[in-house]
Amino acid sequence: MTVLALEIGPEGFAAVRVAEDVEVEDIRRVPIPAGAAWATCRDLLREVAQDQEVTAVGIGSSGPIDMVAGVVAPAEIPEWRTGFALVEAVQKTFPLAAVQLALDGVCVGIAERNYGATTEVMDALSVTVSHRISAGAMVGGFAVVGRTGNAGHFGHVLVPGFEDLCECGGRGCLEAIASGHAILRWANSQGWGGSSIEAVVQAGQVGDEIAVAALNRAGTALGRAIASVAPLLDFDLAVVGGSVTKAGPVLWKPLTAAVATHARLGFLTGLRVIPSELDGMGVLIGASVLAMMADQGATNPVQS
Repeated sequence: MTVLALEIGPEGFAAVRVAEDVEVEDIRRVPIPAGAAWATCRDLLREVAQDQEVTAVGIGSSGPIDMVAGVVAPAEIPEWRTGFALVEAVQKTFPLAAVQLALDGVCVGIAERNYGATTEVMDALSVTVSHRISAGAMVGGFAVVGRTGNAGHFGHVLVPGFEDLCECGGRGCLEAIASGHAILRWANSQGWGGSSIEAVVQAGQVGDEIAVAALNRAGTALGRAIASVAPLLDFDLAVVGGSVTKAGPVLWKPLTAAVATHARLGFLTGLRVIPSELDGMGVLIGASVLAMMADQGATNPVQS
């Protein structure tokens, strides 16, 4: 029997066969194509399955999603923006498989809870800051998924002191300030000439003035957003990962300073913010956990 995990990310698809101990090895990745997204995704899954009988598939997808209907609508895939019935398509490809869908941020939260920094913590927030921003909240040891499965859209928490226009149409969303796309856009608006968030991170590490300012600004916004959510969920640990966090002190110092400044209620004393050690593997690991639990007959693996 074969169990698969699938990631629908902002930059591409990734899939892997899952071992009993949820080891994630031999990952296959493909970029998002200009068209025929499902055909590309299906071929990737078939390649990873290697003609074996697939009994479960766990999927972590960028949002929005409809977990109940099994539909995904990630902004980065134009042909899916109005909604694509991904769960149904996967089940047609592997008729015997139990298929479980969750938001990418929820998967990261599950991964941190099972194999990462929050294994000993019942209440925590796991944030990923890369080209986009996502998060997964664990409350009482359970993943918070919400009515439609979209709990974890941390990038659309409003950040006080900022009015940047977000792609969603609002102003002051965290994603409009601190995502990789937003950091690069702001740096370029200040006269910086790079073309990628990775270049901004590298420039910030060596002290480039504009890159440092862009990352300081993002770190402040991240810290304020974490401090805003902390009283609502009453967690004592926030784990932050993703490519942007590799910037180091130019991001982390303003981030932790903003948390210390704004998380002032007594019950938040001791709130910690630490880097993730999952090295970008959180979505696939979390999807793997869901797949293994679905394969074992869990009735609601996202909540287990």
